[in-house]
Amino acid sequence: MDYKTYNSIALAFLGDAVYERFIRERIVRHGSVGADKMHREAVRYVKAAAQEHVLRAMTDDLTEDEADVVRRARNHKITSKPKNADPLTYKMATAFEALLGYLYLDGQEERLAEIMERAAQIVEEG
Repeated sequence: MDYKTYNSIALAFLGDAVYERFIRERIVRHGSVGADKMHREAVRYVKAAAQEHVLRAMTDDLTEDEADVVRRARNHKITSKPKNADPLTYKMATAFEALLGYLYLDGQEERLAEIMERAAQIVEEG
């Protein structure tokens, strides 16, 4: 199956869940306690602006296939108005999530883990 050609929104839908789980697990493993504190910490990583920043920071390190997935998702027409981000930021965040969804479906577990770990480091570095 060529997951690069999957619907970008479907890839982003899955990628969002994959990344959210990764971040939640990371927060719990680092000893955060209290629902409100853990939620605030997670938002720091998963908000659209953070995902846009992450994608821009790692764009040059993507493979050709990964860059194609990102490009397709970024260029996908937005059909709803984003609540907490401008349209460009929202598109970039969606592209990042689509990349994660693609890697997950394609079984590229090592690369997926590498990108998510690097994303977390980029957010932590500010």
